Amino acid sequence: MPLWIALVLALLFGAGTALQSRVNGQLAVALDDPYVAATISFGSGLLILLVVLTMWKPGRAGLAKVGGALRGRALPWWMVLGGLAGAWFVTTQGLSAGVIGVALFTIAIVAGQTVGGIVFDVVGLGPGGRRPLSATRVIGAVLALVAIGWAVSAQLAGDAPILLMVLPFIAGIGASWQQAVNGRVKVVAESALTATVINFLVGTTALVVVMLVHAASAGWPDALPAEPWLYVGGALGCIFIAGQAMLVRRLGVLLLALCGVAGQLVAALALDLLLPTADRPVGIATIGGTVLALIAVGVASIRWGRRKHALPVEVTPGS
Repeated sequence: MPLWIALVLALLFGAGTALQSRVNGQLAVALDDPYVAATISFGSGLLILLVVLTMWKPGRAGLAKVGGALRGRALPWWMVLGGLAGAWFVTTQGLSAGVIGVALFTIAIVAGQTVGGIVFDVVGLGPGGRRPLSATRVIGAVLALVAIGWAVSAQLAGDAPILLMVLPFIAGIGASWQQAVNGRVKVVAESALTATVINFLVGTTALVVVMLVHAASAGWPDALPAEPWLYVGGALGCIFIAGQAMLVRRLGVLLLALCGVAGQLVAALALDLLLPTADRPVGIATIGGTVLALIAVGVASIRWGRRKHALPVEVTPGS
């Protein structure tokens, strides 16, 4: 895939992440229960994927390949648990996004993704192998973190709860880990659909357990909201999780995260400006930080020559 196409797709998937944050955050507010909201989001996505799987033979064949790789220990068992990070991600959307606003939520996510992207690229967790930190990647990551600090500064001076900033930061680190391990599963399965199905199956299972435990003490929501758009979060997740699994080998974890930053921040700012949910106007610092984050993505994307990176050993079922 040409690099520019991969970058454009990563931007679009990033915008989908921000849109999902708005949808899931609003669903959690409408239900007054972030755990039920997260389960609805993941569960609906799983149902969509299972329907597609029945019609897509390579996806079903991919499940057999992953099973063989797990039995032969060619694929570590923990690499199929990326859905746990996704489950945490959608839970924090319900806990935080509706309270602190999508822009601030996305900035915290971006901070976590940047840190996670650096670490996981250096250790070679993703399917593209170890990617040494070139000067442009380091500068891009530092600019992104500076941009985040600038964008957050004005709102932290107000009443934004610190805990609700920490939760999406951790979710951002988890999102980078999820992209890396889902990419490894995709390589083994030779199907992005297979990797996405496994991701949603694991995440839905975890969320159902958490939802039942929470409901046992706090009870269930009184009624489900009637607005249809509140239930599209799962469909959006299917699209960008599959897309990220497809792109991570081409871009690496850090560059995928930073490319997604652009789409996330632009979409998040547009949502907060046009359809605000929090009584907290978007300040100049948030806008300026977003612009600087876009510059950071551009810098990190610069390639001086064809720099090689160490690929992991190919994993095949039964090898």
